[in-house]
Amino acid sequence: MRIGITAVQGAFAEHEQVLEKLNVDYVELRKAEDLNFPIDGLILPGGESTVQGKLLKELDMFQTLQEKIRDGLPVLATCAGLILLAEKLSNDEHTYFGTLPVTVRRNAYGRQLGSFHTYSDFGSEKDVPMTFIRAPFIENARDDVDILACVDGHIVGAAYKNQIGISFHPELDSDFRIHRMFLERI
Repeated sequence: MRIGITAVQGAFAEHEQVLEKLNVDYVELRKAEDLNFPIDGLILPGGESTVQGKLLKELDMFQTLQEKIRDGLPVLATCAGLILLAEKLSNDEHTYFGTLPVTVRRNAYGRQLGSFHTYSDFGSEKDVPMTFIRAPFIENARDDVDILACVDGHIVGAAYKNQIGISFHPELDSDFRIHRMFLERI
């Protein structure tokens, strides 16, 4: 199994460290040619969604990734990655891949000072650590979207077909259950 990680900006190195600990092969996706590597899954890391979206387009990676996601490539999207997947952003006129039928609010918890850490259930998993950094949340989701996690009444984890989108950063904690859940879906 090989996982592609978009490595144009953001917390991609932290996801790589988790995959190394889980003995999973990965490839950094930095330019269009990297998309020629066969991959079984994709991680869209946290970071700055506007910058990531712009770079993915400038590097001629955007359309190919969007097609792969639409064609069923399993994807784990964290924080900014969730914003990239969202069909709609409630507080921004831009959309990116638009493959996850949810409406997301960017920076919903405020600026850097609004960052926090908590524990909550995620799907069938109990007490999963969740680190939120300038995090978005899902304001609403289509009926066929599985809600995986809520914190303070806000949706922070959802799955739809081949996609898992989450508001927080599981790669920053030593609990690998979310990455394992993603890998099991492949």
